[in-house]
Amino acid sequence: MTVPVRGFSLLRGRLGRAPALGRSTAPSVRAPGEPGSAFRGFRSSGVRHEAIIISGTEIAKHIQKEIQRDVESWVSLGNRRPHLSIILVGDNPASHTYVRNKIRAASAVGICSELILKPKDVSQEELLDITDQLNMDPRVSGILVQLPLPDHVDERTICNGIAPEKDVDGFHIINIGRLCLDQHSLIPATASAVWEIIKRTGIQTFGKNVVVAGRSKNVGMPIAMLLHTDGEHERPGA
Repeated sequence: MTVPVRGFSLLRGRLGRAPALGRSTAPSVRAPGEPGSAFRGFRSSGVRHEAIIISGTEIAKHIQKEIQRDVESWVSLGNRRPHLSIILVGDNPASHTYVRNKIRAASAVGICSELILKPKDVSQEELLDITDQLNMDPRVSGILVQLPLPDHVDERTICNGIAPEKDVDGFHIINIGRLCLDQHSLIPATASAVWEIIKRTGIQTFGKNVVVAGRSKNVGMPIAMLLHTDGEHERPGA
């Protein structure tokens, strides 16, 4: 049994499916002066699909109960209670809010957590020393570095300084590589939330065209990789 320590609370909110657009029926546009030249706006066909409103809040509640049950079962077998270490740099209000929510979510499912707060002028070397210590600490199950980091710190270097098996954000190069190869890995939380919503609502994506709005490396790219799964390797398709 494995105990998830990921950001399940990110499933909150609603996800709607936009109506699909049919093929345009407007004539082709010709250049001015050509016979039959016309400038007409493209229009969609009359085919429409009813939108589906999905309650991410309800899905998140179910997942929270499942994780809480898994954690208590894990501990009842004599295992150490999962422990999440969070590194927060600086005084960014949004980052502090996100971290408080993560600590609250961990506590709700029985996961211990600790906050390591560092000033915004902390050196990259000191952050790497901290991650090294946490990597070697058997009491620590997962490590999370709250992003963004100050400009003088290279985020990729810090993320790669976390042991892949403790990288709960899924940003380590090994986890990203395994994700792209459709193998078991720790998945970035927002992408994992979208994936869970798709699976739990029975939406079939294999062989379909899917639009991913956004191309960030931490959200858009991993979502696209999950939707690209063929269902024949370690990670089952939706």
